Amino acid sequence: MTYETHSPADRSPTGTPLAVATRDLSFRWPHGHENLQFPDIHLSPGKHLFIKGASGSGKSTLLSLLGGMLRPQSGSISLLGQELGPLSNGQKDRFRADHMGVIFQQFNLVPYLSALANALLPCRLSNLRHSRAIPSATEAAQHLLTQLAIPQSHWHQGVTRLSIGQQQRVAAARALIGAPEIILADEPTSALDTDNRDRFL
Repeated sequence: MTYETHSPADRSPTGTPLAVATRDLSFRWPHGHENLQFPDIHLSPGKHLFIKGASGSGKSTLLSLLGGMLRPQSGSISLLGQELGPLSNGQKDRFRADHMGVIFQQFNLVPYLSALANALLPCRLSNLRHSRAIPSATEAAQHLLTQLAIPQSHWHQGVTRLSIGQQQRVAAARALIGAPEIILADEPTSALDTDNRDRFL
């Protein structure tokens, strides 16, 4: 697995906390033969980081660690100046809801909700994300679905009736709504054609 690393300081050149900072991060799956070791990350706000590696090299594991869904074997993770280590699982859930948009490799859409309701979900879970959805949560969700080429006729359909590519775009809309400071995207364009990939990017 390879990726670009940044300045080792805990703050960006402007003095604001780094969006992502990790140190000496490692993880071991139960019954795993060896620890996964990850290079340190120092990512300033507004920057992008592309992670590349072979299947099984730990890319999805790293994203789950950064999202607070897994606890590292060793090392530290700081997001927007907040250390994840001391937080309880509930506090991590709240932090993720308020500050992070996640596009899972398997999408993790709620199957009994419509496309629009799935896109709106972060605004129902986070008052902060709801307040950032301009001019309103519903209009923001509709705008994102439109920008990602989900036809209006599909907005109120259950997501299981959508194509795989459409489901991935709904997952992208859900991650982007409410302007979270951090977006974690695990192969976010794997099911998209060139035009829809470019719309997402």
